[in-house]
Amino acid sequence: MTSGGTTPAPPSTPSTWRPWEIAWQEALYGRAGFYRRPEGPAGHFATSAQGIPGVGELLARAVASLAARHGLRHVVDVGAGRGELLGRLHDLDPGLALTGVDVVERPCALGESVAWVRSPGGPDLPDLPLREPALVVAHEWLDVVPAPVVELDEGGSWRLVEVAGDGTERLGDAPAEADLAWLTAHWPSPGEAGARAEVGRARDDAWESLCDKVSRGLVVAVDYGHERSSRPPFGSLTAFRDGHEVAAVPDGSCDLTGHVAVDSLAHDRRLRQADLFGELGLGTATPAYDLARSDPQAYLRALAARSAFAAATARPGLGDFWWVLREV
Repeated sequence: MTSGGTTPAPPSTPSTWRPWEIAWQEALYGRAGFYRRPEGPAGHFATSAQGIPGVGELLARAVASLAARHGLRHVVDVGAGRGELLGRLHDLDPGLALTGVDVVERPCALGESVAWVRSPGGPDLPDLPLREPALVVAHEWLDVVPAPVVELDEGGSWRLVEVAGDGTERLGDAPAEADLAWLTAHWPSPGEAGARAEVGRARDDAWESLCDKVSRGLVVAVDYGHERSSRPPFGSLTAFRDGHEVAAVPDGSCDLTGHVAVDSLAHDRRLRQADLFGELGLGTATPAYDLARSDPQAYLRALAARSAFAAATARPGLGDFWWVLREV
């Protein structure tokens, strides 16, 4: 894809072409999907939960602080990966009841006190064994709920983008009426041929389904996202492999992701990570230099904690993450 529109596709049999939403689902959650690979996401990129020194611990503190603020003692991590966040929450507060939900088998490294539920993957969710009330957190989950990808044709109409197994694309039919209605409400046409969007209706529905599974508590989505005033003109579908951003190819070899239209999600509050972490008081003061002489290890720990807070709240950067909160 170029900024001028989708590159014309070479001749191909119709069976090789699929709407991006279907190809995306299979590439991530199918039998040979990316999230079922043995190395897991941590083998390819760093997230706030893993791979960035100190930030995983800070994320756990934020989740635990929200749970405490709302009087919740059960935390459910949807899209838990290999249990990185759950492990840190257990270390932080062994008294918390913890449950992970993901497409893979229970990670061996998790303690036996942490419950685990297999998920079909994508927007489909299993029943959650909630010990009510609960805090349910979906960290970087909605951005990997597959969504239809659409593009404006020369006539100014939205068309589905279809993709072959090698990443080659072409324009297909018009989107479903419900998806067109979502675009009209949340992602109005910019009028330029070649402009793109990811239809967020599937993410909205997945969010509603998750919230419906909680009878009382707090549901939190954490993700990179955008609002109506800042929609990316050519969409945000991209891919990552081995620590690098790569072309989006639905072959199971890379993570496929697209930013979330956070303002279309039903919520009580939404705020940036930098603002939430400040509100929760997670920052630390610069340690006094005298501490370096009296207790060098404590001094280094304090410096590391301050460095992690700076990384987690940097803007642009991790501080731009949206936290969408909904009380049930």
